[in-house]
Amino acid sequence: MDTFFKLSERGSNSATEVRAGLTTFLAMAYIIVVNPSILSAAGIPTTAAVTATCIGAAIMTIVMGVFSNRPLACASGMGINSIVAYTLCGSMGYGWQTAMAVIMIEGIAILVLVLCGLREAIMDAIPVSLRHGISIGLGLFIAMIGLKDAGIIVANESTMVALGDVQSGAFIVGVVSIVLSVVLYSMNVKGALLWGIIVAAIIGIPLGVTPIPTAVVAPLDFSTFGAPMQASASGAMGLIEAITTPTLLLFAFSLMMSDFFDTMGTAMAVAKQGEFLTDDGKVEDIRPILIVDSVAAAVGGFFGASSITTFVESSSGAADGGRSGLTSIVTGIFFLLAAFLSPVISCIPSAATCGALVFVGFLMMSDVVDIDWTDILEGFPTFMIIAGIPFTYSISNGIGLGFITYVIVAIVTGKVKQIRPLMWVAAAAFLLYFLLL
Repeated sequence: MDTFFKLSERGSNSATEVRAGLTTFLAMAYIIVVNPSILSAAGIPTTAAVTATCIGAAIMTIVMGVFSNRPLACASGMGINSIVAYTLCGSMGYGWQTAMAVIMIEGIAILVLVLCGLREAIMDAIPVSLRHGISIGLGLFIAMIGLKDAGIIVANESTMVALGDVQSGAFIVGVVSIVLSVVLYSMNVKGALLWGIIVAAIIGIPLGVTPIPTAVVAPLDFSTFGAPMQASASGAMGLIEAITTPTLLLFAFSLMMSDFFDTMGTAMAVAKQGEFLTDDGKVEDIRPILIVDSVAAAVGGFFGASSITTFVESSSGAADGGRSGLTSIVTGIFFLLAAFLSPVISCIPSAATCGALVFVGFLMMSDVVDIDWTDILEGFPTFMIIAGIPFTYSISNGIGLGFITYVIVAIVTGKVKQIRPLMWVAAAAFLLYFLLL
């Protein structure tokens, strides 16, 4: 095991990898409840959505661990599942089988781009300053997710965002998780982030934040598997309807852009914590990561789980010491168990994971010193990415704003020659993407 996963070479061991895998799982476990809740609006039975979510995440996370040997975990991505439920199946009226066919199509399209080398080439064409900006923006995004889940920050009509109710149970649990993570990490306690999650969850019981499970085992429902090949609401096979409808093909393109760059940003964020990001901002061994992620998107559509993608919460496990694919395999095993034990697993409140996510956000801010803020071409587009990712609550939107801004600034400053050909392509694609939103 040590030889296959290169544990000693990467300064890790089996115990650390298992702990990191559990940390990642707990940080991601909310998807077991949230994804089925969203997909139910598309007409998918909740029990079937839970099965598809857990089994899809388990399989693709284990595959990621085996083939990439990096601490990356996969699950149904937030954002795209909402598009499936509320746009494709909601306002547009398509059946969920057709919506899942669209997801499968975009996953296959991304896989083709990876196998052709285009996805990796675009990543290499990104200026170093923008790569740092993506890492920083992801850090703020992760921290924002944690603070939001704990109710520490809330939406406000007057000020857009405000401090939450300091007397609420979720707020208290979130603050406790942050304090525990910082204190335990400062004391060099192994598994500091994991302990922060567990203790915060326990404290949440008397506060009414952590529910007591009413059951232990839940039945599995595989009725969504093979969704694109099932008859949709129109009576036609979902895949046939998706392929023969131009509007749906445009949606597939838009979703592909989102998946394409979300994964790029996530890989960089986890690589930063997992110590496989080079000094010039490149992710080591990126190709197998991109291949598995692309396959995962298609598998998500086939299973009826929405697009499965690499989760930015994987950085919590990497920050907790995970350095190899063994971390991912452990996370995948927990997802497999969760398919049967979802009533118990779902009792871990998202507020309890706040500390881990906020602390990871803090760690990722270190890249800010590597950016030349006196150079407008380096500084301003990077700032647009850093601000755009959390402020639009979208990795791909923030990256798109930075890419387009970089091209504009390069043109007006007479530095057009610094723009690599694929940056032109990426900026143009993002412009089209924004116009289609």
